[in-house]
Amino acid sequence: MMQLLFLKILHFRNYENLSIELHPRLNIFYGKNGSGKTNLVEAIYVLALTRSFRGVSDKVLIRSGVSLSKIEGDVKTGDFVNNFRIYLTKDGKKVQVNKNRVTKLSDYITKIPLVLFHPDDLKIIKDTPSTRRKLLNISISQYCLSYLKNLSNYNKILKQRNSYLKQLMINANKDYNYLNILNDKLINLGLKIYEERKNFVLKMNDMLAVYYQNITQLGPLCLEYKSSFAGKNKNDLLAMYKESLKKDLAFGKTNLGIHTDDLVFELSGHDLKEFGSEGQQKNAVIAYKLCELTFLKEMLGFYPILILDDLFSELDSEKIENIFKMLKKDVQTFITTTNLEFFKSLNLDYGKQFEIASGKIVREEFLDERK
Repeated sequence: MMQLLFLKILHFRNYENLSIELHPRLNIFYGKNGSGKTNLVEAIYVLALTRSFRGVSDKVLIRSGVSLSKIEGDVKTGDFVNNFRIYLTKDGKKVQVNKNRVTKLSDYITKIPLVLFHPDDLKIIKDTPSTRRKLLNISISQYCLSYLKNLSNYNKILKQRNSYLKQLMINANKDYNYLNILNDKLINLGLKIYEERKNFVLKMNDMLAVYYQNITQLGPLCLEYKSSFAGKNKNDLLAMYKESLKKDLAFGKTNLGIHTDDLVFELSGHDLKEFGSEGQQKNAVIAYKLCELTFLKEMLGFYPILILDDLFSELDSEKIENIFKMLKKDVQTFITTTNLEFFKSLNLDYGKQFEIASGKIVREEFLDERK
């Protein structure tokens, strides 16, 4: 079990300076809208994955009027406790583990695995394929360091190829040998990324239908991974890139590759994006997140941290109860909410709740002390 025991925030969003001791199992942050609940779990997410889940730049995260923000946390895994720090400045960021600088962010990101549910995640199915590829990339990167490195290298080669295609548009007499070298590298990296994605989806599908049925009593739900690399070997792909060259030159970009992959959510054989109701899409995303939690436990040997940000404003009480039945006590969970009434009805005998107002904790209470 992974646990964030202590969190310290300096000049982050609307928080000037905050130090907080956290419960090893359940932490509920409650307060009015705009008080800073989501900012607090966002700080935990940034500490783990070095970037915000809101899709904003680091500059936005730094409190107005200052030039540096710091997030620090003590994380326990098994019998070991490690100190993690991330510094955000206008010019970039740096990370440390036990006060030692980690030069490559890819070496840091896998150290604090985390699963997040945020209301914007409900748009995953409705949104573009790039959103679903991002979902895949975050899920896999948290247990597979080589995947993250391959993906980073793939994106660099892709950028180089697109740049060279634009040069070829202007000057058709340029040497095509360099393009062939880029094609070779792109395909080699793409095949590795494709295999990881395919294996991840296969393993997730072993559990996903059960999670969806437990939440909704309906099903079956499964994922379909769509890729231009499916069923192709290197020679097939080299031929496809050659065939696509005319189109690539016309558009000045690479139209073929794992950067065009998609993930389809299917319920009883029907694409939820095209045929699913909003409620079915919402429940499918929740099932995915809970399934991911179990999957990462199998891959890592311990549960990652779970964040449920404003989830319960989106669901009816029956769905919430079903989700809580599936949440295990050995998963450290962070919940934000504007309303504590439902949690009172659950009669929770473990955990801690914190009242947030204007970027400050104004009250904290152990749930077992309320009895």
